[in-house]
Amino acid sequence: MVDIKRLQEEDHDVIVIIGEVDASSSIELDNAISEAVKSGKKKFLVDCTSLDYISSAGLGVFMSYIEEFKRNDINLVIFGLNDKVANVFEILGLDQLLKIEGTKEEAKALLG
Repeated sequence: MVDIKRLQEEDHDVIVIIGEVDASSSIELDNAISEAVKSGKKKFLVDCTSLDYISSAGLGVFMSYIEEFKRNDINLVIFGLNDKVANVFEILGLDQLLKIEGTKEEAKALLG
């Protein structure tokens, strides 16, 4: 089960993911990112400090937006991955394709 919130802070939005993103709940993550992209904003943080688990379907959601982020000059930074979840991102090479930081402060610094 997952709970996803979208918050506005300063010049960026924060997508907060709480719980587990699996095949059935990955649609909620997809909807949240889609809405964020459609908003026209260019700066997003993804707060994963309360993300306990992400399946390949959840990772696929992030992968499906990589080209759109580049094409639309969208700056998205993920932060707060626990070791288990970070390891999954690394195994699939997503740490090379997405911006990932340890803390919110580090993530905000990458937003510029």
